[in-house]
Amino acid sequence: MNLAGKVALVTGASRGIGRAIALDLASHGASLGLVGRDAGALAETAAEAERRVPGIAVVVHQADCSDPAAVQAFVAATQEALGSLDIAVANAGQAVDGLLVRMKPADIDLMLDVNLKSALYLVGAVSRPMMKQRSGAIVLVSSIVGMAGNAGQAAYAASKAGLLGLAKSAAKELGSRNVRVNAVAPGLIETAMTEAMPQEARAHYLATIPLGRAGTPDDVSGVVTFLCSDAARYVTGQTIVVDGGFLM
Repeated sequence: MNLAGKVALVTGASRGIGRAIALDLASHGASLGLVGRDAGALAETAAEAERRVPGIAVVVHQADCSDPAAVQAFVAATQEALGSLDIAVANAGQAVDGLLVRMKPADIDLMLDVNLKSALYLVGAVSRPMMKQRSGAIVLVSSIVGMAGNAGQAAYAASKAGLLGLAKSAAKELGSRNVRVNAVAPGLIETAMTEAMPQEARAHYLATIPLGRAGTPDDVSGVVTFLCSDAARYVTGQTIVVDGGFLM
């Protein structure tokens, strides 16, 4: 899984799964374009990448991934600064839980904008340079909720399920140019987003995981790195579930 000479763009790289993905890609040799809304947290991710891989090239873009103009801008800026674009990971995400009958339209719009539309914009923006160079790997970070659904998360599930259709459709559109598109569907992963989970629900969830524990961001990042590498050169249009066996 040698990524030396590759340039990777990761959205939602400020913390959690996105940060772990960026650091793992860097540890395998990739230069980084980091995107997020929290400038301070992005700077911490960049500093940690530079600490782990001295001399690594890193560029940081504070941006709203749900703004199509911003997406075009940071994709172009990454190419200009780092010379190419070989890997793109759409990880930007937002969760607002609640029963569908009580969901506010603004919260529904927020999750569709951040979770789904931002990925559509990113795939569209990176497709041109990847098709031109006839190589590339794109990974969309979905969720097992997008596969199985979950009471109280209808809007979140809908947005994450949309990523699975996007991965398959884009894989069919881009495959002839040797651009691969896949998705990962994490289960319960220890991040700031899952810390607010009620303890009763958490205990029930953990009891149904065959591996007997919640996952960590590093459990997800290794799978993403594999999908971005030549080790997965014949894998496209797939969803890799990373949930400790929950959905078996």
